[in-house]
Amino acid sequence: MDEVRWLKKGCAFLVLCCTAGAIAGSAQTFATVEVFDATDGANPSDALIQGTDGMLYGTTNQGGSDGSCGPNACGTVFQLFGGIRSFDVTNGGFPFAGLIQASDGNFYGTTEQDGAHGGGTVFKVTPKGKLTTLYDFCTQQNCSDGANPFSGLVQGEDGNLYGTTYEGGDVNCDYPQGCGTVFKITRQGGLTTLHSFAGPDGANPYYAALVQSTDGKFYGTTFLGGASTVCSLGCGTVFKIDAEGALTTLYSFCSQSACTDGENPGAGLVQGTDADFYGTTLSGGDANCLDGGGCGTVFKITSAGRLTTLHEFRLTDGAFPYAGLVQGTDGNFYGTTYEGGVYTCSTGICGTVFRMTPRGDLLTLHSFDLTDGAGPIGGLMQATSGIFYGTTYDGGFLKGKCYGNGSYHGCGTVYSVEMGLGPFISFSPRGYGKDGQIAGILGQQLTGTTSVSFNGTSASFTVISDTFIKATVPAGAKTGYVTVTTPSGTLTSNVPFRVIP
Repeated sequence: MDEVRWLKKGCAFLVLCCTAGAIAGSAQTFATVEVFDATDGANPSDALIQGTDGMLYGTTNQGGSDGSCGPNACGTVFQLFGGIRSFDVTNGGFPFAGLIQASDGNFYGTTEQDGAHGGGTVFKVTPKGKLTTLYDFCTQQNCSDGANPFSGLVQGEDGNLYGTTYEGGDVNCDYPQGCGTVFKITRQGGLTTLHSFAGPDGANPYYAALVQSTDGKFYGTTFLGGASTVCSLGCGTVFKIDAEGALTTLYSFCSQSACTDGENPGAGLVQGTDADFYGTTLSGGDANCLDGGGCGTVFKITSAGRLTTLHEFRLTDGAFPYAGLVQGTDGNFYGTTYEGGVYTCSTGICGTVFRMTPRGDLLTLHSFDLTDGAGPIGGLMQATSGIFYGTTYDGGFLKGKCYGNGSYHGCGTVYSVEMGLGPFISFSPRGYGKDGQIAGILGQQLTGTTSVSFNGTSASFTVISDTFIKATVPAGAKTGYVTVTTPSGTLTSNVPFRVIP
């Protein structure tokens, strides 16, 4: 499928403004935004991103127009209320991870399977929908370059892309399919394996995309491995790694009695405004939950490896958080659980959306009931309208039929959560830069902007569109919040812009 049904921009603010207008006025409102029907994709499994055009983009793990992968199809890249681009085995299949938009304006992502050698791919999609495979994993003997990347990518300060693979790597690893890798790849497709996990230092990073910290290092998690012997293959780790590949294991889960500190982190980390990192574990925690294995936790960890368990799920407030967290403009953290909640679905228990304060006070915002979605694997993102958006892997069965053990439970949904938070500006693709470098500013209703300020220092700027500004980091600027003055008022960035030497 060529560049078909991609980027139809009939209402550039349909998601960010039209929906907001329909559900505004409530301090907390949930709405189903889209229900997938297989032909336009099925089973989205990661968070959405907001492009510089203001629209939302993502991937679906299955569905689409190409049947090369079998009846479930190979998955898609999509623009919400826009177009889709279907995978076809040769260019990859079954993307679990979402997208990033890099500094060149193109979108980048990974597929977990298929490609030329069956080990998954790294791909690029232009804003016009042209898809290019940048790298096919298992190109090297015994997949020493990695295999099956479940997680997405992050663009580093050096402009390269960084990611992980679930399997492959060192053939001497404790596990027969390999323990996975950390890699760096240029935007032209040149791949360097930075680290091959061996087991004791971690193994099999799952949905866990890396995050580059303010200290310049990358932080991530592994689903298995580590020092604990409670789990047969290890209970998972938190690690940090630099751009040259020097890795330090910061924490091994199940270090505490009965694994109250959690086990098997599936998702990546987010760095909070306090500089600490926040994340989730898929199991462990409260031993009274379900079969005694625990329903998962939320934790905080410092860059030195000091971990604090903030919350242990108990089923009624959620269970098994596959996804990580996002910090909202109110300072709270927002996330999802795959199961748990107050409704019982035919597929199990449907999952939740929650809010948690930095000290660990958790409030369940929504329990899915299958008709409005079920089983959110992906987390939330906050659009510059202030509204949160997420996806469910299952549910929404009032439209179309999808696959699964002879039963049809729906193809998944896109939903929104309105918390009464106002609009803001964010940075695309990154919130750091040197004096004289160009910073991308993402927002809405930016036409007519009269000033841009970096922590009080005025900057020169160009309004590219109603949703995007390019500003020059001014000489003498210091790390801090960025403000943009528009005809509608002043917008402030959701995080500080970091001025680097």
